[in-house]
Amino acid sequence: MGRHRELQLLTDAYEGGGSAFIPIYGRRRIGKSELILRFMRDAPGLYFLGKTAPAALQLRELMREASRALGEPLLAEVTPGGWKEALELIVERAPRDRKLVLALDEFQWMAQASPELPSVLQELWDRKWKRSGKVVLILCGSFIGFMEREVLGRASPLFGRRTGQILLGPLSHLEAAEFHPRWSLQDRARAFFVCGGVPLYLEMFQASRSFEQNVEHAILDEHSPLFREPDFLLREELREVESYYAVLLALATGTAVHKDLAARTQIAERSLGYYLKQLEGLGYVERRYPLTGTKPTARSVRYGVADPLLRFWFRFVFPNLTFIQQQGPSRTFRELIRPQLDAYFGLCFEGLCRQALPYIYRRERVSAAYEVGQYWDRHAQIDLVGLRDDGVTDLGECKWGASGGKKALTAELMAKLAAYPNRRGATLVARAFVRKRPARATSDDRLRWHDLDDLYAKP
Repeated sequence: MGRHRELQLLTDAYEGGGSAFIPIYGRRRIGKSELILRFMRDAPGLYFLGKTAPAALQLRELMREASRALGEPLLAEVTPGGWKEALELIVERAPRDRKLVLALDEFQWMAQASPELPSVLQELWDRKWKRSGKVVLILCGSFIGFMEREVLGRASPLFGRRTGQILLGPLSHLEAAEFHPRWSLQDRARAFFVCGGVPLYLEMFQASRSFEQNVEHAILDEHSPLFREPDFLLREELREVESYYAVLLALATGTAVHKDLAARTQIAERSLGYYLKQLEGLGYVERRYPLTGTKPTARSVRYGVADPLLRFWFRFVFPNLTFIQQQGPSRTFRELIRPQLDAYFGLCFEGLCRQALPYIYRRERVSAAYEVGQYWDRHAQIDLVGLRDDGVTDLGECKWGASGGKKALTAELMAKLAAYPNRRGATLVARAFVRKRPARATSDDRLRWHDLDDLYAKP
């Protein structure tokens, strides 16, 4: 589901007049490989998946795969002296009547075993492939920091050579909702709070089961596919996973400031930055600043778990592994998770509202550029800030649980408008985001109301 724009970009590159070089990157499980393989159904070529293995082993496997993909049995018998020889042979043996798609997936593992590979690709691109007009080169990686540094970065041999790029993010809440079209909007939102926009996770939630049953069967059952998923993700990419566990556990349970994280995890402040940077590079952690239109300071940064499944797992599963294995999924959900879900979903709902605001702007025909974020200081916490270039700043309060009624929520929002540091003198617009709109709550010039129907309306 989804990915129509990305597929079109790849198709246009294949059908265009020249060669193309397109890096594709994004966190694990986001659907990068599936995107490439879907594209290659109509644009055949060579797809090769890198791994943590010596270069010689990877090269032998590359030649075997090239032999199969290109219908050239002799390629499987070749033992190339290196990547340059191997890639030259493959391109030479490719059919002449169409372009060759050369997709190298998990590129970071190939480059780790063969650090010269980016320079080899640069030489082949500059001297042969670009001029030939016959190659579509795709480099795909799941370590975002590596791809930005070693493929896209200024210091990379490949810098400036890409003809396009795809940073593949999670599906939007609207795309995620398509996985369970018969569910209520509330249940589709709750599934999004747990699975995020990761297609693989959404597919694990079966339409025939309720939301609660899906959590029990897909996450809490020790034999389920997602019970150990965060552990697998971290161990695939990182060493010293115990320290990363400590960081993610602290973040998932509410610790957000660097100094507090160091105290909670018992990791020295000087060393903590390394772990946070690695997790950011994988797309699992994000840093946030209060949005005011002025340059933020380093002291104002907060950290959070960017991936919903990791956030849920470190909040509810990891601290309760013994209980889950002794008492089972149903009792765990009933006694340890359900009583805390509404409060937990309140924070998730804030993220959903921030993601939905651009779609609301589109329906409202807002044509100005904008930033979406949040604001905090010692005196105020504002869930949503829409900083627009047309002289308007939207400030929102997000209530998944009881809102206290129209009058109470209006008073709360007006107090937050007064506390916001409106340094640019913008027109402030108050927006109330609720799961279900209170009776007789209608939007006016003072306050605009949004409920799940608004958040999930097509733009």
